[in-house]
Amino acid sequence: MILADDAREIILRTMRGESVECPDYEVLDSPEPKLYKEMFPFDAPPKTVWDGIEVPQEIPDNLWITDTSFRDGQQSRDPYTVEQIVELYKYLNKIGGPKGKILMTECFLYTNRDREAVARARSLGLEFPIISGWIRASKDDLRLAKEAKVEELGMLSSISDYHIFYKFKGLSRSQVLSKYLEVIEEGLKSGIVMRAHVEDCTRADVLGVVVPFAKRLMRLSEKYRLPVKLRIPDTLGLGLPWPQAALPRSIPKIMWVLRHIAGVPSEWLEFHGHNDFHLAIANATSAWMYGASLNNTTLLGIGERAGNVPLEAMVFAYAGLKGSLDGMDTQTITEACHYYKRTVGYHIPHYYPLVGKNFNITRAGIHADGALKNIEMYLPFDTEKLLGVPPGVSITPYSGNAGVAFWINYYFSLKNSEKVDKDHPDVMKIYGEVLKRFDQGEALTISDREMLSLLKKNMPEFWENNKHRINPL
Repeated sequence: MILADDAREIILRTMRGESVECPDYEVLDSPEPKLYKEMFPFDAPPKTVWDGIEVPQEIPDNLWITDTSFRDGQQSRDPYTVEQIVELYKYLNKIGGPKGKILMTECFLYTNRDREAVARARSLGLEFPIISGWIRASKDDLRLAKEAKVEELGMLSSISDYHIFYKFKGLSRSQVLSKYLEVIEEGLKSGIVMRAHVEDCTRADVLGVVVPFAKRLMRLSEKYRLPVKLRIPDTLGLGLPWPQAALPRSIPKIMWVLRHIAGVPSEWLEFHGHNDFHLAIANATSAWMYGASLNNTTLLGIGERAGNVPLEAMVFAYAGLKGSLDGMDTQTITEACHYYKRTVGYHIPHYYPLVGKNFNITRAGIHADGALKNIEMYLPFDTEKLLGVPPGVSITPYSGNAGVAFWINYYFSLKNSEKVDKDHPDVMKIYGEVLKRFDQGEALTISDREMLSLLKKNMPEFWENNKHRINPL
């Protein structure tokens, strides 16, 4: 048996290439739950513990994004309609591109609406994302999945002692894992690729419970010659992106242990993050960096409590790690967000990264002045090329005459020598009127419509020559 206190020595010996005792890692049953109160005191914020071990980085050759917008994403909002699921599925296909970098999407199967949505999405004949189901560890749920004819199926497999001792009262660790394994084996017998979701892994006894469970899953995979995947949910967002942090909170260490001690292939290893402590994207990126090929996300990060890992963020994280988008269509991210606003009725906060109204808008005059001189000064990438959204400026008391010039140039898509300068006399006239409105307390910001009215008044000739180039209001 592997004792949790032996974790440091086991990892060190494995890193040195030495063999360790008890290679099968039998589940360590315990009369009392291991709750890691030194990390999770409950009456204080979670604490970071360091163990002095830094596992090595290993980015897999193949990385994919997976989606759970129609499962976890629906646990935090009104359910999507069938039509909305079908349309969003099409967007996922376009974003993922011809290489299917959005590999899979996960759906509920419980209601007639769920099953109709799956059937209609499947009828589109798209290769990606693969449509996967989700069940509890129940043979009745498994029957629903068989009837829906899904080729891959995720199963809730709560793994921490918080769940084992308090959700399954009276059952030992090994008895609970046996229940999971029984349903997973039944699914494999039916030819379904199974995926175990080890819920609350970042509060679990990784070497005493998670690794033995993973090893048994790998033996089932070998027996039935089908992949058995392992999803690592950071259910409460307690994971940490640092390889030096101790188990069970270190996402790099969990991935390394499952790869090198449990023998889970990178292609079968998936991270599922939550954003309770603003670390979802960092944790997801670290999962890729330390051995997992798959990252589970939702569109706009919509998910339970503080939300999930945003799909759109991981598209850009992928490009950062791989140096290429590999055919992913980033402009479709913007199209999908328009659909959310227009049809789904979902409000995207203005400050939301990449797709919020203000993400590439400057309000500071000094920033607008820099952008006039070189647009790359205050933009991390060409937002118009990659997302179909040109940069802009919001006119406030702090925008200055540079902000007025910037607004004119980008509102009318002026290029090179066409651009107006911040010291142009007519720009100064408009800026004077803007300041007057602010000084008189008439406004806190000046809308695009108001700016257009000021431009028509102070630059009539410019208006006549360029009104055909105006961006839609």
